[in-house]
Amino acid sequence: MLAAEAELRRLLDIMAALRTPGTGCPWDIAQSFETIAPYTIEEAYEVADAIARRDFAALPDELGDLLFQVVYHARMAEEAGRFGFADVARAIADKMVRRHPHVFGDAAARDAGAQSAAWEEQKRAERAARSETGVLAGVAVGLPALTRAAKLSARAARVGFDWPDAATVLDKLAEETAELRAELAGADAARLADEMGDMLFVLANLARKLGLDAEGCLRAANEKFARRFTGVETLLAARGMALADAGLEAMEAAWGEVKREERTRR
Repeated sequence: MLAAEAELRRLLDIMAALRTPGTGCPWDIAQSFETIAPYTIEEAYEVADAIARRDFAALPDELGDLLFQVVYHARMAEEAGRFGFADVARAIADKMVRRHPHVFGDAAARDAGAQSAAWEEQKRAERAARSETGVLAGVAVGLPALTRAAKLSARAARVGFDWPDAATVLDKLAEETAELRAELAGADAARLADEMGDMLFVLANLARKLGLDAEGCLRAANEKFARRFTGVETLLAARGMALADAGLEAMEAAWGEVKREERTRR
């Protein structure tokens, strides 16, 4: 514990030094909450990527990058007289104690399902205390779009605004597909974007009804495509063909070979 406290103090001091006018880093001094926020999101994804790859040797470094983002925001807030790192740590510690009365209070022990329900009820009470009203209050705008779509629709589903099952969502997807197809001839970019958004929203709902994480499904599909396309590139290169010169027919044939090879390895 003492070692952790000492290293955290060292990190806070480094951040302060980087932001000190005259002696600090010009780039760090010039940053704001708005300019740093994209890096914060990026670092969170790099943590998730290391976990997905089970690269536990890299995970401490990635977690450190994410922690540095928290320290960065807290330092800028402290300079502006808003709050400091201690306030950030205190807020999350208080929240965890408040949301786990079965551990830190007198509430009865809960199983995982009961705890999830109690957690959501506590979050609802906290939103109400902040005057955030409405079923959709608190669903962050900055979430990845597919994740936010699933959260918005899950909130609506709590009050009964939902499709009865996955089959009816598929029917809705067919309807949205037809509407998008109808807009193809007009090629109106705004209308196409609107219909495309509707399709993606329905797909996020379909994943939710199937108990799947839409973001995770797409991430896996991205990785599968990257793996197979790299396999196509490698296969054609071994035959003395560059992708740019191979042509679609040769690439599709190689794609089929790569897929068949994958199936034989399962």
